[in-house]
This record gives sequence, C-alpha cells and structure tokens, in this order.
Amino acid sequence: MSAPTEASPRNKVLGTWRMMSAWLDPEGAKVPAYGKRPNGLLSFTSDMHFVEVLTDADVPRFVSNMRGEGTDVENRIAMAKTIGFFGTYTVDDEGEFSGNQVDGSTFPNWTGDVRSRNELRLIVEGDRMTENFQRPDGTKIVIHWERVR
Repeated sequence: MSAPTEASPRNKVLGTWRMMSAWLDPEGAKVPAYGKRPNGLLSFTSDMHFVEVLTDADVPRFVSNMRGEGTDVENRIAMAKTIGFFGTYTVDDEGEFSGNQVDGSTFPNWTGDVRSRNELRLIVEGDRMTENFQRPDGTKIVIHWERVR
C-alpha cells in the first residue's frame, strides 16, 4: 500500500470577485481610482487563468455609438478610466496568490508583464479580498473585492 497523499491546499483566490472600491495613494490623497462608482470583475479559473476588467461606471457613452469612432476626448477618458487584461497566475503551497503574467491588455504596455508579490499582493479573508498593486511609476492602488462565486 502506498502512503496517503496530503490534499493540496485550497486555491484561495479561485472564483469570481466584484470590485467594491479602488483607491490611488491610499496612505495619502486617497483618490478614487475608478470614479465614485467603480465597477469591475476579476475571475480566477481552476486552470490558472485570470481575467480582470475595471471601469468607472460614469464614463460617458460615445456620441457616435461606434467603438472605433470616438473623439479624442472620448478616447482619452475611456483609456484613463477603464482597463481590461488577462493571463495566467500562480499560487504557493498554502494556496495564496503568488504572481501573474499578463498575456493581453487594453493598455499594451502591460502585455508580457510578470508580477510577483513585490508589485501585486492579494490578501483573502473569507469572501473579501484586498489587492495591493504598485505601478511601475511607484503609484500605489488598493482595490477591495467581494467574492461573487
């Protein structure tokens, strides 16, 4: 008979999360990162992929109603107030988030980025999660999430 194997720890970030709040410079100016009505989802799949979409619910609609035909002002606001990206992620032996790789993003400069806990930290407490992210320019952002599923 073989020795019993230990069950691997539960992946603590697995599932879908809804953004509850997002703040730039949380220890200083504490500016809303995605407006007064932040709107976003973050999903972690069991096959170690993720997708994250963050928006400001108050971004004005394009007058033309055509995605590729926004004015300079409309495009600038949409780019500044929304982001979407996807890729793969890892967890450690305790089931804690340990990093990700961005495979694609609406902000092309992020495509190919690899983030460790030095830049991105996710802390799960039950059905709540706190995301601490430091942008390359040093700006800190804190996002609070609630588990949907």
